[in-house]
Amino acid sequence: MEDDDRLRQAGLRVTAARLAIMQTVREGDHLDVDAVHRGVRERVGHVSLQAVYDSLHALHRGGLLRRIEPAGSPARYETRVGDNHHHLVCRQCGRVTDVDCAVGHAPCLDPVSDAGYLVDEADVIYWGMCPDCRSDETR
Repeated sequence: MEDDDRLRQAGLRVTAARLAIMQTVREGDHLDVDAVHRGVRERVGHVSLQAVYDSLHALHRGGLLRRIEPAGSPARYETRVGDNHHHLVCRQCGRVTDVDCAVGHAPCLDPVSDAGYLVDEADVIYWGMCPDCRSDETR
């Protein structure tokens, strides 16, 4: 399905900036807002940082983007949504890598006590060092 159709299905207006955001995030690797802003400006010219923030919020709320917030890092965005996957984060360089769900179906992990909640998602972040930082350390 094309991005303009996805936007319409989510009840969002189709704009050049929103299409550029979707393309930038899809082609990027867990981009933060500044990186998305740069990518959108390269695609459509001038767009304010506030417009990018507003659009990212709308796209996330509409289920078209996933927002992750690793501790000590700005929020990052990706287009892989709806599958409850997890992330590996490098402690040294901050690189983020997708990793499939630990069990294979949402929510992947069951809490010891759900306190009456209906749990539908588990947000797991594995921390360590990426292969590039590990090889730098051994030099």
